[in-house]
Amino acid sequence: MNLELVVARHRENLNWLRRVPKKFRVTIYDKGGHHDAKHPLPNVGREAHTYLHHIVTRYDDLAELTVFAQGKPFDHVSTFHAILRELAAGNGLPATHAHFRWLGFIIDWDDATGSHLFQNWSKNTEKIPLRMDEFSRTLWHKPALKKIVFYPGANFIASRELIRQQPRKFYERTLEIAADFPDAAHCFERCWDRVFGVEGIPEEFRGRPLPVYLKPIRRLLDTAS
Repeated sequence: MNLELVVARHRENLNWLRRVPKKFRVTIYDKGGHHDAKHPLPNVGREAHTYLHHIVTRYDDLAELTVFAQGKPFDHVSTFHAILRELAAGNGLPATHAHFRWLGFIIDWDDATGSHLFQNWSKNTEKIPLRMDEFSRTLWHKPALKKIVFYPGANFIASRELIRQQPRKFYERTLEIAADFPDAAHCFERCWDRVFGVEGIPEEFRGRPLPVYLKPIRRLLDTAS
């Protein structure tokens, strides 16, 4: 199977790439101004702009499976290297989500204004609302879901077959939104599965009380004890 790892880098240390299986083609898009960057991009749109740039420019040459990851994915995907090894070993994606897989250990939710997560994010000191409804109407011409369930962190796997179910022109328009819409990356973070036209939450977790922790969280264990 043809595999590629796409890394959206700003100023992160990328020494962890040394442990990526050789079977992966690794493409690093750099928005941090590193002098040796092979694929420099303007510092707009965060990782969403990077991912969509890759899809648009490589649409005719996409890998069978592409892993899209931030420059430091481990805060959200502690098993990232293990996942890459599984893919390199030829295990592919589980049949239940063979074309898209969120990566992470928490399933959480937000609403159209970001009142649950985005407005309480430590870096959003002014508690600016997320314009998810306007974003959805701009991209899909319909209102946002009242409750948006997703894996925080914007790390995921998508198949070439799934990505190409949308024409390149769709992604070109989506790339423009990523560059120009306020806080677009945070909107995309909540709906990458729907960008590709699928429900990315595994069926066994749908309808569960949120958040769902897919691995023990030390601070929660300490509190419980």
